[in-house]
Amino acid sequence: MKITAIPDYCLGCGLCRIYCAAAHDGFQGNVLRAFKHGAPLPRINLINWQGLTYFNVCRHCQDAPCINACISGAMQRDENGRVYVDNSRCVSCYTCILVCPFGHPQVSRERPGILKCDLCRESNREPACVKHCPNEAIIWDEESGPTGSAKNNVHGE
Repeated sequence: MKITAIPDYCLGCGLCRIYCAAAHDGFQGNVLRAFKHGAPLPRINLINWQGLTYFNVCRHCQDAPCINACISGAMQRDENGRVYVDNSRCVSCYTCILVCPFGHPQVSRERPGILKCDLCRESNREPACVKHCPNEAIIWDEESGPTGSAKNNVHGE
């Protein structure tokens, strides 16, 4: 399972972030309810660079540096290959942030712990960012497994 983004199709509208945020924190994707109760936190980032918008999402690496470096065991992989964080075990050492070659895990500004894409594992359906992208710039590949080592992901091998 992985998400692939097509920068040439991305409008930079940020709907992926809005629906990602609403899909988490107990709002089951209801955008209005989520934002009426504050500012829910997305698990993905958009990076604007030289006129293109890039989608920064967890690669769910097979040999994930974040899992290997986590001192509390909070970074885990489920039976489907999704890398996720168990914030009840996270001690906020932020080692995962330091070792991720993609800069994906981020500090949660609302509560102790980190935020990262978990491919909407609680809904067990297509991730919210993919489902709600108006330009189909985000592709969900459910058949592929974890994406190899982080080193190979960085170098495109």
